[in-house]
Amino acid sequence: MTTSTSTATTPGERAGRREWTAFVVLLLPLLLVSMDVSVLFFAIPSIDRDLAPSATQQLWIFDVYAFALAGLLITMGSLGDRIGRRRLLMAGAFAFSAASVGAAYASSPEMLIAARALLGIGGATLMPSTMGLVRNMFRDERQRSQAVGIWSGAMAGGIALGSVLSGFMLGHFWWGSVFLINVPAMVLLLVLVPVLVPEFKDPAPGRFDFLSVPLSMGSVLPVVYGVKESAAHGMDTRNGLIILAGLAVGLVFVRRQRGRDDAMISRELFRGRGFAAGIGLNALASFAMMGSAFFTTQYLQSVLGMSTMEAALWSLAPSLAVGAAAPAATAIAQRTERSHVICAGFVIAAAGFGILALSGTDSLWVLLVGSAVMSSGIVTVMALVSDLALSTSPPEKASSAASLLETGQEFGGAMGMALLGAVATAVYTADMPDSAPEVARKTLPGALSTGDGSLISVGREAFVHSMQYASVAGALLLLAGAVLAVTRLRRAVLSRPSGV
Repeated sequence: MTTSTSTATTPGERAGRREWTAFVVLLLPLLLVSMDVSVLFFAIPSIDRDLAPSATQQLWIFDVYAFALAGLLITMGSLGDRIGRRRLLMAGAFAFSAASVGAAYASSPEMLIAARALLGIGGATLMPSTMGLVRNMFRDERQRSQAVGIWSGAMAGGIALGSVLSGFMLGHFWWGSVFLINVPAMVLLLVLVPVLVPEFKDPAPGRFDFLSVPLSMGSVLPVVYGVKESAAHGMDTRNGLIILAGLAVGLVFVRRQRGRDDAMISRELFRGRGFAAGIGLNALASFAMMGSAFFTTQYLQSVLGMSTMEAALWSLAPSLAVGAAAPAATAIAQRTERSHVICAGFVIAAAGFGILALSGTDSLWVLLVGSAVMSSGIVTVMALVSDLALSTSPPEKASSAASLLETGQEFGGAMGMALLGAVATAVYTADMPDSAPEVARKTLPGALSTGDGSLISVGREAFVHSMQYASVAGALLLLAGAVLAVTRLRRAVLSRPSGV
């Protein structure tokens, strides 16, 4: 059993079979945490029948996991650097397993909401811990880039896999089975991690700043919540005030971090050229990924008329291209200027949006090809900027660096759904006739619910038109990202000369 604590390693030392085996084990929590974002897509009707949640409770069953995850990432990243990334990973795996069992056997909506919140807390410990461990285990630049590339592809694939796997489980078992999937994998993790993964932590972390915990949550949660609510129901005074409140707390949090030597977010993280830009570009990539999902999933179901399970299976098809994109991009980046490859990733993703803009009311293959191209470019960007941000940060702060990357992704994804969704909604509403019922003028599912064939046809045309506009907007933003990648990352240093 590996029990020693590593605080200094030899840069450039190549990882062997043991490290790669440990890496495969560390992919388990990544897949499970990303799958739990989408695992409830098919389970809600069964949960409605058994637990009878109210509309508000149903929303919280969906959203509390993501809110807890986003709100605690920064805290857990800092905690992992202080107490040890492996130790936090083990604690998170145990909590995730217990919460999964609690969710599976919940007998009331309140119990399920509480279990989902605990799952989010567990997920917040797992994500930065595992990425921080990958940063420390792979000291050779080439190997580390390969590992982060595989990591990024697995994360993107896990979200798509979650909905399909939940559909399969619900076809054979009760709704709680979608949570019990987590337990065997987490037990395996608890058994193998102490044997394969050494401990890493900051040798001089300073005191843990407890006051920064509520400040970090108070800055992240209101903004994410307000943006998501605006995406779902439109921006109004209430959502605007919630977002402003989060930003105000965020300013207090940032000022506190700047004035403390033992800050939760160390100033050392931003001394590496490329770290801040990497977080921003990663958030932009997540913006595009989640923003496109807002309308592509609706297109499959509401325009093409697919069942939820059929739509989920078709949505897996682009993942085949995604799985190859990140490793290929890292291989290319090792032979040429990294900023140019990141720029190319943004351009490829923009081209994918351009293909999506060509969709009509019966364009399944156009949608699949566009999604595959777009996703390949996005995962290329995510893999390379994540590796760059981790590599240019102090190794002893690896979990904190990972938590900032992942928090940026949460912000970017929420903004993508809100802004591209707002563009699509505005165009759809403008295209619908004034004489149409209000429910039909708001959304395509509303038009479908009227049963009026001519109105449904108009609604589908309006939705496709709105998707075209949103795709053009997404393409323009990604081209701006390509310019930023070249200008901001041109002289970024990939590897630090020493450290963990």
